[in-house]
Amino acid sequence: MDFKEELMRRRTFGIVSHPDAGKTTLTEKLLLFGGAIRVAGAVKSNKIKKGATSDFMEIERQRGISVATSVMGFEYNGYKINILDTPGHQDFQEDTFRTLTAVDSVIIVIDAAKGVEPQTEKLMNVCRMRHTPVIVFINKMDRPAHDTFTLLDEVEKQLNIKVRPLSWPIGSGDNFKGVYNLFDNTLQLFDPDIQEIQPGIKFNDLSHPELDTLLGKQATHLREEHELVEGVYPAFNHEAYLNGHLAPVFFGSALYNFGVQELLDTFVRIAPTPRPSETEERTILPEEPNFSGFVFKIHANIDPNHRSRIAFVKICSGHFKRNNVYTHVRQGKTLRISSPTAFMASQKETIEEAFPGDIIGVPDTGNFIIGDTLTEGEIVHFKGLPSFSPELFRYIENADPMKSKQLAKGIDQLMDEGVAQLFTNQFNGRKIIGTVGQLQFEVIQYRLEHEYGAKCRYEPLSMYKACWIECEDPKTLVEFKKRKYQKMATDKRGRDVFMADSAFILQMAQDEFKDINFHFTSEF
Repeated sequence: MDFKEELMRRRTFGIVSHPDAGKTTLTEKLLLFGGAIRVAGAVKSNKIKKGATSDFMEIERQRGISVATSVMGFEYNGYKINILDTPGHQDFQEDTFRTLTAVDSVIIVIDAAKGVEPQTEKLMNVCRMRHTPVIVFINKMDRPAHDTFTLLDEVEKQLNIKVRPLSWPIGSGDNFKGVYNLFDNTLQLFDPDIQEIQPGIKFNDLSHPELDTLLGKQATHLREEHELVEGVYPAFNHEAYLNGHLAPVFFGSALYNFGVQELLDTFVRIAPTPRPSETEERTILPEEPNFSGFVFKIHANIDPNHRSRIAFVKICSGHFKRNNVYTHVRQGKTLRISSPTAFMASQKETIEEAFPGDIIGVPDTGNFIIGDTLTEGEIVHFKGLPSFSPELFRYIENADPMKSKQLAKGIDQLMDEGVAQLFTNQFNGRKIIGTVGQLQFEVIQYRLEHEYGAKCRYEPLSMYKACWIECEDPKTLVEFKKRKYQKMATDKRGRDVFMADSAFILQMAQDEFKDINFHFTSEF
């Protein structure tokens, strides 16, 4: 298979949702269709020790939630599919935001009973900023759900995007009979006792009397709603979808493996192939012959037995080959990548080559940080991988003096993952952890103890905002740092950070020092 054919068969997408909408369950079912796994894990069942494949960290299995993005690749009907299952919980949204820079399209999962929830809106805002194509999967139709037209109106209004249903549910809850696929005119009947996929029944004409035999009174409702759908919603426009202006909508129940294959079969036909990537210098096209890629995630201890650390690299252009020498742009040096891996969550295997759209793992001994670029020599810098200003702060202290080295190493590696940020107070030298959510502190404490054998304790710190600062006039910058000495810190990369106690203090500083630039993301 030549380079262009490999490129055209790639589909790289992220699955995002509000917590508990069924995102990880949907991921499992997609993996079943790809033959990547044989049994789906019960994410929430305490009786089943095996957790979801994509939730591979011990703390994820304990809590029944995803706290880190996991990458899974598999073959399906001639397509190479790369899924990135992201955390739904808002405390881990930074990981999700960065992951969205590495995907070419997104599937948003919505709970049919709850509708669009706040975290879903935030994620959609990121997709909109990047013009990422979006498909909506409305899940849990086997439970009582909102009226279908009401749900679609809510999606349009709250996610600020036009929708076009490509399947249509017949009832919900106890009255859920199945879905009618508007894309290829087939009826799929729902039976909660049968999770094997049943062949769809072709109905080009919904007036056919067999429909009444299969659906009873609900056949009339389907005909009426189908007529309304065709009258209210414009025909599916592929170009509008690819440009991020139109969201196709599917309905089903991931738990019962229903409606998932219709979603997958349509997805591989309409979803984009690898898309161009923006750098500070120029736009990089996937079909360019020279390799380029960027690090969008780092995971420490992906195999705790070997203390292994992996940098996740999204390939943007060219043909990646094992043992080739590539340029690490930030460090200005070359390196040979001898053990690149492909992923199935925590399981990985060495690969010989990869193509645009693929996600590869590169063993890392501390060379990489999030946002690093790898090329065949060209100096480019990929954009759109910021760290956001934290909202919660704690002093972190060693709770076991005998394990100070383990603690230092653990903090160093976990901060490189981007799950939280480390600041060093310039006044007293104390270490400060900043996060966007309370749960992050618990995850860090848990992982330090169970992965590094180190114990930490937190001390409260009342802080409003951490702002990265810069100034073209060195004298002004020196004067600011002298005046605000007790509130100055450095981040892990040594950059100056102003720790503001309150919104009032921050505003006062901005008013007094007009020449200082205050940044609320690390990308400036």
